Amino acid sequence: MKTKIGKIFFAFFILLLTIFLTSSVFAQSSYEKYQEIQRKIDETTQKISELQATEKTLKEQIAIFDSQIRLTELRIEEAEERINQLEKEIGVLGFRIGYITDSVSRLETLLKQRIVATYQQSFVSNIELLVTSNDFSDLILRVQYLRQVQENDKKLLTNLQETKSNYANQKDEREEKQEQIEEAKTKLDQSKALLAKQKKEKDDFLAITQNDERKYQEELKKLQADAASITQALGNIGYKIGEVSKGEVIASVGSSGCSTGPHLHFETFTNAKVEGGRIIGNRVDPKSYLENGSYEKPVPNYPQNVTTWYGEVYFLGTHTGIDIANSFGTPIRAIEGGEAYFTSAPCSYKIAGGTALGKGIVVDHKNGLVTLYWHIP
Repeated sequence: MKTKIGKIFFAFFILLLTIFLTSSVFAQSSYEKYQEIQRKIDETTQKISELQATEKTLKEQIAIFDSQIRLTELRIEEAEERINQLEKEIGVLGFRIGYITDSVSRLETLLKQRIVATYQQSFVSNIELLVTSNDFSDLILRVQYLRQVQENDKKLLTNLQETKSNYANQKDEREEKQEQIEEAKTKLDQSKALLAKQKKEKDDFLAITQNDERKYQEELKKLQADAASITQALGNIGYKIGEVSKGEVIASVGSSGCSTGPHLHFETFTNAKVEGGRIIGNRVDPKSYLENGSYEKPVPNYPQNVTTWYGEVYFLGTHTGIDIANSFGTPIRAIEGGEAYFTSAPCSYKIAGGTALGKGIVVDHKNGLVTLYWHIP
């Protein structure tokens, strides 16, 4: 039995060593690939920043589109690599948990049998030890050796049971990794959807400009004029209209200022207030307010009539609100009660469908939220 246990222990040690070395090589390989993807992501992000900082030309704008598409493709590659890595780690964990737990169980059984046999034999061997010992000192040494063997077997059994318990606990780690896979798959789906959207935006952009620098510069001037007009309106708020209630009609949909047709440009600011004729606060995505049942929708036909979402990247940069198209004169309602102000700003570029002066309503809701309703008649 001693020889059998020794062979099993040797095989068990070789198995653990193999698993460790295989896992280490795999981990290093995955880490290096992951690092390379991260390096490419950083380089592409830097390239986008540099392109956005330069004076816009048609060629540079196309390069921005291409770089953004490449960045999303890299994020897809990153998510796929992460999923692949986690699936391999789960496979290794499954092998460890199954094979090693089984091996430890067999060793545990053999050890228990040997411990029982050793104790049974000790009662018979005491007489044999006394007869076969050369002297009293030899007898003491043999008895101590027998006790040491028994103690070592107990310790070994305890260690094996702990090892078995530790690998059983890795089932929790396997479940955690499975959850991480699901998260990575969600990000992967989102990145794929974004990639399709970015490619469409590039196609739409090329359709508008028709690869013509002059047409591109015209579109760029329109967007720059619109952004400048809104910025000026936010920093030069006019007279106070007074208190308004949630759901109260405060204006109607128009096409004033740098607008190509009737729609509401809606913005939200948090940790905000109206002070000194301007909005002080942080611009945020209005989507959560439009989809929160606690607030009134400013206009009907949301979200089906949304033409531009917050954060959408276009020729100039990033869209700062949500544009919702409705017919001219559609009532606009305050999403929450507060204090309303009128604001306006000129449009420096003549746009068919717009006017020389943009107009809007700002509502300070007195709770850290400020909203803008722009392009009213």
